[in-house]
Amino acid sequence: MSTSAHTGAVVTIWFVTATDPAAVIASEPRSDRGFGRKYLAQLNPAWPITPIGQFALNRSVPASTDEYYIAGYPGVTLVQTVMEDVHRLSELEPRILTSLPASDVYVFASDPETDFGGIAHFRDGEVVRSLCARRDRLYEDIGLPDPFELPFWAGDHDDGNGTGIDLPFHPVDLIPAAQRAWLGFDLAADGPDVHVTAFAVDGRPEPRFLNEPDRRGAQDLDTVVGRASSKLGISVRDPGYDDYETHDDGDGDGDEFRRLAEAGATAARRIGRIVARRGRHLGATIGQKLRHTDRP
Repeated sequence: MSTSAHTGAVVTIWFVTATDPAAVIASEPRSDRGFGRKYLAQLNPAWPITPIGQFALNRSVPASTDEYYIAGYPGVTLVQTVMEDVHRLSELEPRILTSLPASDVYVFASDPETDFGGIAHFRDGEVVRSLCARRDRLYEDIGLPDPFELPFWAGDHDDGNGTGIDLPFHPVDLIPAAQRAWLGFDLAADGPDVHVTAFAVDGRPEPRFLNEPDRRGAQDLDTVVGRASSKLGISVRDPGYDDYETHDDGDGDGDEFRRLAEAGATAARRIGRIVARRGRHLGATIGQKLRHTDRP
């Protein structure tokens, strides 16, 4: 989520086992923060992992250096980060490429500052297609061109600014077409939301907007509910709750406040029911005593 300049290319990797990844994305599933943390911990146990946000990837700036945007959906997992020296995607670090089991792996790399763009498709660990280039330099061309590439090679996307030895298109412009052809959907602001969880691995602290405001609000609620529940001899908290189990974390501050309000309302209703029951019991006891006050 950082807007600082990055060094290297933004690399997005899709691990796909679903027969219809577009249908999975169309349902706009939520991102599981616990999955992302566990994935990074397995990728490099020495990393200090800090959650820095949850949002829709298709409506956000790309990941920056030392950041990972991660989402694990049924049959579809994506990982976006910044990598150096990815001019040949066929040589992508195996530790990353095989970090999750998948029959098909699609990789997209872009660096608009250098006009570099790369696309690659791996099936069962083998390179099916890899094209990595700047407009003025072809780094890698493995496999046969896919049908979606033909209009680019034919010059249909030529802006007329190239020289005689340049490619007839900007390689970064090929990436959206490859995503559409291989995955079946557009990763665009007007497309389905692709919810991700963002992490930093450079030791930075958790952003203030993620911890301080929410913690103050949660503390205020806990204070009110805790005091009332302790006086009534009940507990409204679940001691077995694990923040990194599979829970629906939502995708923004609005969801956080909504869940906070719902938790408060649930606790209030629970306390209200107990107060009502004890009130009725106390009323019955007092009534019973009053009926016997005239007896010797």
